[in-house]
This record gives sequence, structure tokens and C-alpha cells, in this order.
Amino acid sequence: MTDASVAGLRVLYSFPHTVGAPGIATTAVNQVRALVKLGADVTLVCTTTAVDVDGARVVQTLRVLGHRLPHRALGVRNAYRYHDLRVAHLLQRNPGRTDVVHAWPRSCVQTLRTAERLGIAAVREVPSPHTESAFAEAARAAREVGISLPRDHSHFPDQRVLAAEVAEYEAARALMVPSEYARTTFVERGVPVDRIFVHGYGVDLDAFPDPGPRVSEEPLTIAFVGRGEPNKGLHIALDAWVRSSAHEKGKFLICGRILPAYRAQLHNYLAHPSVREMGFVRDVGSVLRECDALILPSYTEGSALVTYEAQASACIPLVSTACGAPTRHLVEGLIHEVGDVATLVDQLNMLANDRDLRAGLSKACRASRSELSWDASAQRLANAYVALIAENAGSSRRALSQ
Repeated sequence: MTDASVAGLRVLYSFPHTVGAPGIATTAVNQVRALVKLGADVTLVCTTTAVDVDGARVVQTLRVLGHRLPHRALGVRNAYRYHDLRVAHLLQRNPGRTDVVHAWPRSCVQTLRTAERLGIAAVREVPSPHTESAFAEAARAAREVGISLPRDHSHFPDQRVLAAEVAEYEAARALMVPSEYARTTFVERGVPVDRIFVHGYGVDLDAFPDPGPRVSEEPLTIAFVGRGEPNKGLHIALDAWVRSSAHEKGKFLICGRILPAYRAQLHNYLAHPSVREMGFVRDVGSVLRECDALILPSYTEGSALVTYEAQASACIPLVSTACGAPTRHLVEGLIHEVGDVATLVDQLNMLANDRDLRAGLSKACRASRSELSWDASAQRLANAYVALIAENAGSSRRALSQ
């Protein structure tokens, strides 16, 4: 596909959280900044901002007299509903100044329905797999290690949450998913393929600079970066590590806090002399630049940003098929099926014993850096916008001719 020009394209971008906060807000702010850089005319409607978003028109729905109003002041669900109604009202009041609406979860069903009624193309960001799939896979992982997920876990099965998510899926003209894995979870549940666009995410290449050639003569050092919970597959990673030869001289670093009930199941692994817990790490890039590989055997992901960060840092992704990583098997990294400990053992042995393989994969990671940028991700997003707008115009012309 030829990259579409988006100069002057009018985007209403709705994000029901604080832009610039950690987590998904990092994705949102980078998408907006990159769209502006491409020439789009972006109106960002968020609850509040923690960072500047130069070039975008910003509307803050939970800032009162210069002060941030926390979601809990209204009740989280009410805050989401209020944001959604504000965005829908803004759209209704100015229908002629928006070409495409881009909305985020939990606070968009009225916005999406209003856009549809006004004949405006509207997409819903899907940072995770289909919610039903995420619930099922997280529950499976927890069962396998013999614990129950706490009720406040993001993937704790909740039928009200699922129903709300499905309503948003159905209200959107298209779903923007970050990986082929995520796309598959929707197709398996009957969502038409032509309503799903894979746009991928990105990495701030300034924050994760090119480390230069990596030719390590040291024993293998790998890192697990993420929350220590069953669906991230830390138990799979540790089991494979101690079964492989890599643990004999190598190091396994854990960056992230571990769920207490899960920690009890991992006690023997965590006590292994080659395993080092680092807790929450603010500067993940410094760790990735010192490691040979990132290990992430997730059961369910949309597209884990840390895999982009690792690849940009020439740190080899050693990931499951459910990670949604921007990684090609035996090109930039090594991929295994979810829960396949035996294959992961083999792959750890390969990395530990074949320095030429390690150097080749690391070199390919460096070569892929430009493809991993937020600019590249925004161009794919823009291509989807333009395609949807064209489809929308075609549908309107057909309706008028009938």
C-alpha cells in the first residue's frame, strides 16, 4: 500500500485518561504527536494532560478552574460516562470539522454512535486482544499455577466489562488492533476481517537509542520486564531457564513487581542463584542495553511495548506468539507457542551456546529500528483513516443514488 497523505486531515482523538501518564497514555500521546508531525489537524479530547502536546488542539474534560479532577471524585464509571458525553456533544456541535474519530476504550460508545449518525468514520483503539479472549487466557494461566486472580486484576472475568467492551466494538466503524495475534482473537469471534486494521505500535527512538554493534563474549544475560503475574508467563520463563544450560553461567533479571500469591508459587525459582529480582525499574532502556535478550512468554497481549523497546535496543526478543511483538522468527528474535517450555529451553540453549546467532539476531534488531518508530506506526494509522474515509464517502454516494 502506498503511504497516504494526511496533511490537513481532521482527527478528533478521544482519550479518557491523563495524557502523558505511564502505560496506555504513553501510547496515546505518541500517536497524537506522530499524527501531528505527519500534518494531521488533531483535536485531542482527554481528561487532563501531564505533558505538552504541541500542535494539537487540546480539550480537557476533567480539569476545573485549572485543577485536575480525579476520576474517583465522580466515580470511575461516571467519569468515563461524562467524558464520553462531552466528546459526543463536541462532535454533535461541530460535525463539519471532523473527518475521522479515534476513540479509546471504556468511554466511547456514545461518541462512536454519534459519529455513525453524523456519517463520520469512527475507529476504536483496541490495545488488547478481544476482552473475552484476554479473560480466558489470563484465567487459564492462573489455573496452571494454582492461584486465583484478584478481583482488581485487569483481566479478572467481569461480564459487565465484557458487555460494555462488545458494545463499543459494535459501535465502531473499524477496530484498530496492534498485532496479528490481536486481530485473530476478533476474527475467531465473528468480527468481519474488513472491520479490523492492524496498525502496530512504536518506540521512542530517542529514549531507546541505538546501542551500536553488540558482540558479547559474556555468558547469556536475559531480562523479564513486566508485571509478575501468570498471564505474563514468568513461571514459563523461569522453568525454561532452570532446565536450560543458560543458567549455569548466565543471569536472569526480573524487572517488575510480582503478585504476592504468584510469588509463593515461584519461590524455588526466585531463590535460584542465577535469578535476580530488580523490582520496578524506571529506566528500562538501561537494562535492555545491558542484556542479550528479553524473555516474555505471555499468554495474552495486544502488542507489548517492551518488545519494541527491546528490539530497538538490539536486545533479542524471546517471545510467545501471543506477545504481538514486531519480531520475525530467526530474523530479529525467537518465537515459541504459548506454554511451550520445551521449545523455549531449546531457544535459550541456542542463545547461550551460539554467539554468532546472538550477534546476527542483535544486528537485525538494529536494522529494524526505523520500522519500529512511532512515525512509522502513525503512517499505518493514517493509511487506515484514509481508507475508511474513502469507504465512507463511497457508501454515502451509493445511498444517494438509490
